[in-house]
Amino acid sequence: YALVMEDFGGISLGDYSNGQPMSLGTFFPIALQIVTTLQGLYIQGVIHKDIKPANILINPDTKQVKLIDFSIASVLCRETQVLQSPNVLEGTLAYLSPEQTGRMNRSIDYRSDFYSLGVTFFELLTGQLPFPSTDPMELVHCHIAKQTPAADSLNGDIPAVLSRMIGKLMGKNAEDRYQNALGLKHDLEICFKQWQQTGRIESFKLGSRDICVRVAASKEHRFVIPEKLYGRASEVETLLAAFERVSNSATGIEMILVAGFSGIGKTSVVNEVHKPIVRQRGYFIKGKFDQFQRNIPFSAFVQAFRDLMGQLLSETDAQLQQWKTIILTALAENGQVIIEVIPELERIIGQQPPVPELSGSAAQNRFNRLFQKFIEVFTTPEHPLVIFLDDLQWADLASLKLMQLLMSETETGYLLLIGAYRDNEVFPAHPLMVTLDQITKTKATVNTITLAPLKPSDLNHLIADTLHCAVELAAPLTELVDQKTQGNPFFATQFLKSLPEDGLISFNFESGYWQCDIAQIKAVALTDDVVEFMALQLKKLPVVTQEILQLAACIGNQFDLATLAIVHGKSEAETAANLWKALQEGFILPITEIYKFFQDYNSNDLSVSELKSFASLDVKPTATETLEQPVSELLGQEFSYRFLHDRVQQAAYFMIPEDQKQSTHFKIGQLLLENTSNAAREEKIFDIVSQLNYGVDLISEQVERDELAQLNLMAGRKAKASTAYAAAVEYLRLGMKLLAADSWHSNYDLTLSLYQEAAQSEYLSTNFDRAIALSDSILDQATKILDCVKADELKIQIYIGQDYQSKGIEIGLEALEKLKDRISV
Repeated sequence: YALVMEDFGGISLGDYSNGQPMSLGTFFPIALQIVTTLQGLYIQGVIHKDIKPANILINPDTKQVKLIDFSIASVLCRETQVLQSPNVLEGTLAYLSPEQTGRMNRSIDYRSDFYSLGVTFFELLTGQLPFPSTDPMELVHCHIAKQTPAADSLNGDIPAVLSRMIGKLMGKNAEDRYQNALGLKHDLEICFKQWQQTGRIESFKLGSRDICVRVAASKEHRFVIPEKLYGRASEVETLLAAFERVSNSATGIEMILVAGFSGIGKTSVVNEVHKPIVRQRGYFIKGKFDQFQRNIPFSAFVQAFRDLMGQLLSETDAQLQQWKTIILTALAENGQVIIEVIPELERIIGQQPPVPELSGSAAQNRFNRLFQKFIEVFTTPEHPLVIFLDDLQWADLASLKLMQLLMSETETGYLLLIGAYRDNEVFPAHPLMVTLDQITKTKATVNTITLAPLKPSDLNHLIADTLHCAVELAAPLTELVDQKTQGNPFFATQFLKSLPEDGLISFNFESGYWQCDIAQIKAVALTDDVVEFMALQLKKLPVVTQEILQLAACIGNQFDLATLAIVHGKSEAETAANLWKALQEGFILPITEIYKFFQDYNSNDLSVSELKSFASLDVKPTATETLEQPVSELLGQEFSYRFLHDRVQQAAYFMIPEDQKQSTHFKIGQLLLENTSNAAREEKIFDIVSQLNYGVDLISEQVERDELAQLNLMAGRKAKASTAYAAAVEYLRLGMKLLAADSWHSNYDLTLSLYQEAAQSEYLSTNFDRAIALSDSILDQATKILDCVKADELKIQIYIGQDYQSKGIEIGLEALEKLKDRISV
């Protein structure tokens, strides 16, 4: 297809300036046109995200200026940049705002363009970039941490106030920049007027009309809640100090636990560690355990290392080959053991030969040894590693054991393990607390940061900054918010966000700040429960969007479009379009950028060519490709979202009527099963079975119960193969529960397989009595001698492992008798 653009005789601003400092007489008219254009964009709710001289055209004769290239522009109020290698970040690295790097603990909004505009102004006036490095990671570090040089120090003709204006545009935090285009335009006009009249520009206060500007129809006065942390300075310092210690010590392995209620700000505190990680060129990976996927082994570790594999795959071919060599050297011929847990590793090291099947604890020992070697590849002085595991209170036992292994037996340093959990949802005998107690006994370094609710004074500063008023004026609203939310930061910000949406707060142009009627807010019946409150906010969305979010909540905190479309019963394109309003309101966040394509989806006017072009794929569509096909299939990449917060997911789930939750999960499982090929079934088995098992009580036909038992057998075997024995036991126990009373006669092979796998898994979970009982059941019911002997073999292992040698020999002799053989003892 072709993109037709107006030719107004323009050339890029970069070509126009030709790398030379621009005179003030030339600069000001151009700058004012750019700012006016940006003002128009923001009124329409558009963030450009790639402001730079190459994307600004100027007609050399008329001096008319136009902005081009909206290929990565956003019409969302906020976007969250996922952590990626600098090589693949959207935008142009030299002009990128700190938050666009994904390493600033901040979302991207319209003020990101102001930073890029500051870099552009700096380059136009000095003839050079503020950070001239060509190393991608060094540039990222400069943007997020290095002080911007003063423009007037490089070009003495630049007035000091104009240099300060550029510095303000390039503030590291969005709150330190200009807050609207009109305020910036006002300051530029003062500068231009002074320069025209006197040839000089006297110093004046910048940003004096950044907020208080009367433009009644403008959307310039957005209700923006600051994203900086309030009242967490000491906690952040503790976390950063831990990273400094492990990144400078060959024996430095530490665990930092961040405890607190849901919504208290644990993740926000942890994300502050990004800045020093960039300086040290380290890797930060994270995974999150899910409240509805507690029986999926290693779920957070898989997420985390999938993230790491993604970062490695975006590096240069030479670097990738180097990683492949290092990993293969560490794992030798046993790479498949790790691929079983982290399938994405195969994309780096290639297909690996199958490994010998080991019995008993040998398989666990092999996995432990290889995973240690795998981790040690990434924990080096050149690349310290930070692993963040969120919501540990929902971790499966296999993950807890792996966490314990990393802390107690990893030999190299340069590893910081951060775990966040809700301390109000655990108790002394909780598996997490038992594991942490065992880790502490090994003399490992474990420190805990406990986050308390925000103090009223901190909440007061947050609200004053939001309203752009003095703390004294914000006190009445602070008291009300504190009473409603008990100082919970997430609840407080969502409460504030709802005020302008419900018409309970408005901007006063005379005073220059937001004002509300406290009595009116009190009169509105607002619940004190955050889940109920969020459910009320979700109910403002279109009905179809609410329904999709309910399905998404059943899938998990993070969900991919392909799966959601299957359970929604619509195409991926239509499903993504129906989610658009939830994206706009910030209830869900996109993990990939393709979401933009579906904001105005209409199956009659979109083409596969346009989709592939938008995704920057230089691949022509085939004659048979249509948008009714999966987007992931067309583009060769997964398209995912995540909920803004657990409380939003819980609210969406809360909206499903209680008597329909079980059937909803079961229907999701059925649809996933029907739409998953036999070849892909094993890979998706945990997702499928976890949904179907919710509805086990809904199945009355024995044929269907046997089918689900077979699926649980497959899940149990996969869990056992990855050494997640506790999870395997759960799947296999349920599989046996689904069997008919006469299953040893009516379905012998399935029954035998379930009992054999369950007996082995119980043994590997050290449930020896249970393993013996299951083996005895096999001996009582089995009709084949070899099946009996296999049960005897397991009993021998159990008894000898417990140092009951004579009992083991006795069972061995009985087994040989069955085989009609004799030995002398």
